[in-house]
Amino acid sequence: MITVDEVTLENANVWDEYVQAHPRSTPYHLMAWGRAVQKAYGHQCIYLMASEQDKVVGVLPLVKMGVPLLGSHFCSLPFCDLGGVLADSDAAQQELLEHAKGMMSATRIETAQLRHSAGRQVEEPEPGAKVRMLLSLESSADAQFKKFKSKLRSQVRKAEKNGISFFEGTTEEHRLEFYRVMQVNMHQLGSPVHSRKWFDSVLQEYGTQARLGLVEFDGVVVGGAIILLCGSSVTVPWASTLPAYNHLSPNMLLYWGLLSIAVDAGYSCFDFGRSTVGEGTFRFKKQWGAVAVPLEWQEFNQLGLQNIQSAEASSLRDKIAELWRRMPAFVVNLVGPTIRRYISL
Repeated sequence: MITVDEVTLENANVWDEYVQAHPRSTPYHLMAWGRAVQKAYGHQCIYLMASEQDKVVGVLPLVKMGVPLLGSHFCSLPFCDLGGVLADSDAAQQELLEHAKGMMSATRIETAQLRHSAGRQVEEPEPGAKVRMLLSLESSADAQFKKFKSKLRSQVRKAEKNGISFFEGTTEEHRLEFYRVMQVNMHQLGSPVHSRKWFDSVLQEYGTQARLGLVEFDGVVVGGAIILLCGSSVTVPWASTLPAYNHLSPNMLLYWGLLSIAVDAGYSCFDFGRSTVGEGTFRFKKQWGAVAVPLEWQEFNQLGLQNIQSAEASSLRDKIAELWRRMPAFVVNLVGPTIRRYISL
């Protein structure tokens, strides 16, 4: 008989052991993500674990996203591309969803968004589709570099010749420099930036399973990225470079530095994160040899599961982004984090 219980964020060992061993796990499924969400933004986290004969057979992490005046919904998981159910069987998945359905009914929450991944690559994904980009890693950094096409290797070397250098950030000042890059880049993209407390919380909660990579030019940090380690894979949730330095190709050395960390640590898969097929970020990640794996996001309610688009383009969103880009930096940096806590993407 399969039973479902709620696990507290403080009792993470059994949960995290299951996640680390599951073939479809992501670093977001680890309880560190929920602890960071709760610490930085105060959202309620509910972690459901299915067991059969004292063995864990499935997990479902949920975060209650309460938006002022607009009610609440569950998300698995917010501020990332993935989450949803990890289970050993359809029966375990069904029990987790049924338990979640009962919780939703009791708390008058109508919907939950589950962010699954197809788990299979697509040779020619449909233009406009949302995908994650995965790269199988070689056994050494040297072997990995040799596997790249000559053009890509030249671009990495070009960044080094331009005076760009890569290093791992380990201090409070390094975190601050990374955040300053994120503030500039997100403003130019027309999107509210996360709070600095959010990034600090992620790095603190993941501990050795999170690394901060930075690139600098003439002593100035011009780009940075955070990677999260889980199971056999390394995932990049955030990466940014300052647009004013892009002619020096800092992003090429940044990603090569991250890939080197992953290879040297013995990981076999590098997840570049979400992209839209046909857009610039998709082409950038594809040149490294990454393959597209569709994101399958679903909405769950009392009637069951229904597939939804992960992020549809809209003229309204484009207009808001353009307005945000025109606002003064001090304004968006002040109010952006307050808004960002309610945006689940």
